[in-house]
Amino acid sequence: MDKIIGLGNALVDVLATLEDDTLLDEMDLPKGSMQLIDDAKLQQINSRFSQMKTHLATGGSAGNAILGLACLGAVTGFIGKVGNDYYGNFFRENLKKNTIEDKLLTSEQLPSGVASTFISQDGERTFGTYLGAASSLKAEDLTLDMFKGYSYLFIEGYLVQDHEMILHAIELAKEAGLQVCLDMASYNIVANDLEFFSLLINKYVDIVFANEEEAKAFTGEEPENALRIIGKKCSIAIVKVGANGSYIRKGTEEIKVSAIPVEKVVDTTGAGDYFASGFLYGLTCGYSLEKCAKIGSILSGNVIQVIGTSMSKERWDEIKLNINKVLAE
Repeated sequence: MDKIIGLGNALVDVLATLEDDTLLDEMDLPKGSMQLIDDAKLQQINSRFSQMKTHLATGGSAGNAILGLACLGAVTGFIGKVGNDYYGNFFRENLKKNTIEDKLLTSEQLPSGVASTFISQDGERTFGTYLGAASSLKAEDLTLDMFKGYSYLFIEGYLVQDHEMILHAIELAKEAGLQVCLDMASYNIVANDLEFFSLLINKYVDIVFANEEEAKAFTGEEPENALRIIGKKCSIAIVKVGANGSYIRKGTEEIKVSAIPVEKVVDTTGAGDYFASGFLYGLTCGYSLEKCAKIGSILSGNVIQVIGTSMSKERWDEIKLNINKVLAE
């Protein structure tokens, strides 16, 4: 089986379920978005969270995707930067617990990054992200050795604010013979840095994951047309359309796969990340595009039924049984 390494913001998610969305308005956070926040806004959120029931989980888009892969038994690693503090230790311990190769760097100056995660009653999640140490990962921190022995590099689009670091990571990965996968991350990130996303996808990226909002921000088109545009620029394009499933294109082959039926969506945090986990797991095992997408749907359909991105061993056992059913088809 091929090995996959993730590169992303090493964040700890602090999740709270809202009774209504008034807090989002108070905090000036558009529902469903990911907004970067400063220290003052983090303190403001923390003072509200201290009066609410919160849940802690490792986060970050690439971190979630790598965790999902590790839980399926894939051989994985993760590159990121944390602070020398409680949250940094929490993140590191979670890598160890899930046998993910730890390539974390530590900042002595900055605290670990925290994603304050607001879960609305309809399951939609909104992030106020304080990057902290995660944002201090620089091009010069990366070495060729970090990528050797892996077949795929999974990058989250949230990192694009540092063009130099992303390009250096991709150059090292390509030098080590890896294929590059990019998750577009968030529609507002894509809209704000369209030219750079175009450069990455036209020139370097092999596999692109986008949801319909991100695909529209990138192409100006609805999912099916967006898929064709992105699919011409890379080897495999995936456009996820939530409860309507996903569209996948490779060369001239194009398929649509349904989402699994879910009675109640509890929290959409990690849905796209876990779809990527399942899809890439299928790819590393050499399965067809359709089976890859079906495995992705099983994972994303399960993670939206729990708060955060940590699932119980029982749920993972059930996921593996359902994957085996797909493989037997």
